[in-house]
Amino acid sequence: MPQTTVQPDQTSVDLESLTADVVAQAIKAGASDAEAVAREGDEFSVTVRMGQVETLKDSGSRGLGLRVFVGKRSASASTSDLTPQGIRQLVEGAMALARVTEEDPFTGLPEAAEFGAVQGDLHLYYDDVYSLPGPERIEWARRAEAAALAVDPRLTNSDGGSFDAATGRMVLVNSRGFAGGYRTSYAGVSAAPLAVDANGQMQRDGWWSSARRLADVESPESVGQEAARRTLRRLGARRVPTQQVPIVFAPEVARSLIGSLFEAVSGDAIWRSASFLASRLGQQIAAPALTIVDDNTLLLPTGAGGFGTSPFDGEGLPSQRTVVIENGVLCSYLLNTYTARKLGLKSTHNASRGLAGTPGVGCGNLYLQPGTLAPHAILAAIPAGLYVTSLMGFGVNVVTGDYSRGATGLWIENGQLTHAVEEVTIAGNLAEMLRNVTAIGNDLVFRTSVAAPTLRIDGMTIAGS
Repeated sequence: MPQTTVQPDQTSVDLESLTADVVAQAIKAGASDAEAVAREGDEFSVTVRMGQVETLKDSGSRGLGLRVFVGKRSASASTSDLTPQGIRQLVEGAMALARVTEEDPFTGLPEAAEFGAVQGDLHLYYDDVYSLPGPERIEWARRAEAAALAVDPRLTNSDGGSFDAATGRMVLVNSRGFAGGYRTSYAGVSAAPLAVDANGQMQRDGWWSSARRLADVESPESVGQEAARRTLRRLGARRVPTQQVPIVFAPEVARSLIGSLFEAVSGDAIWRSASFLASRLGQQIAAPALTIVDDNTLLLPTGAGGFGTSPFDGEGLPSQRTVVIENGVLCSYLLNTYTARKLGLKSTHNASRGLAGTPGVGCGNLYLQPGTLAPHAILAAIPAGLYVTSLMGFGVNVVTGDYSRGATGLWIENGQLTHAVEEVTIAGNLAEMLRNVTAIGNDLVFRTSVAAPTLRIDGMTIAGS
């Protein structure tokens, strides 16, 4: 039976006035500083499997978070009860917690002069994501799956086709004069077919397209056909012998390396000395061709804002572009106010904020700058190697840099992709991997907030048969 979540009946709420009032109540209750964040959003999601609706969700949510300071003590609380009584309980609860916490000399809001927001329209919200009537949204999911299954008779089953749409709104207000908010939108379609070869071996893969606006989402048919192509190329997969050969990461998996690097340059890991890049600022840590940027103001070629774009960070500091690694040199960590104070540095405006808890460190649009080589040219230079198309497991230790993950992909023989490979592990060390980047593709595309082009790394080991 389909699983359905019914959207609650939400009345209109002035989030700006609500958050400002909560901050004022906290100050009146004895807080030396206070910060409130409100979020609301709605989401539609449908999954169709073998032409039938399997899951359907249409939901909405709204919540409020409060962080208070009593000198160098701080605490936070959150609620979805936005009635006057709920707000009073939120303020009282946060204040009671703050009075019993330990003092922290590094806690506190940024200085008033630091607050601000990027001016102008960053193109984060488009109302066309809900322009399709409900039956047509379901039909998009159905079309994606049907297009995949129609490609080849070996595609006999499916994990489903899906269509998703969402909008959200965030408002941040604090007692030092900052007040700001913005809206976001999202739409996406995906397909995940299953194929069976002559020996009865089953393989699965998938593909998706997502964007800030529906007009930029690829057609369900093109997504389904690409999902089919990726699934079919995995048929006949086998293990290869243990060996050391060049590894080429497809863009969709190369970005996971950039994600691991983010963990290593995050201020939380750095001040705890829990990163292999601690105390490495200004040093050559990677190949000279490698430059990594975190840009919270990025606009995509379509004109829409990136998935990590926003006018300000989770503390109300204006979004900015930060070069993390330039020509192989580590230029900056990614920091919020707290981690910057711990390290004696300045925030890079990378605070991330949920409703509850203290701000963390997040990335905006984090990407590896593209090179000049086409992907086929990178492959053509390799007599034998592995083209990795998916990774499994979480075998990355950012403290030591040790890297070991299960992988599937395609074998490279004399510059050509030959047969599928599965049940192998690729291993190395992030510090060495960064230095051993020998080719960077020109195919950078932002499908999420973290992106990378095709990437060749030498010196890694494949553990196979």
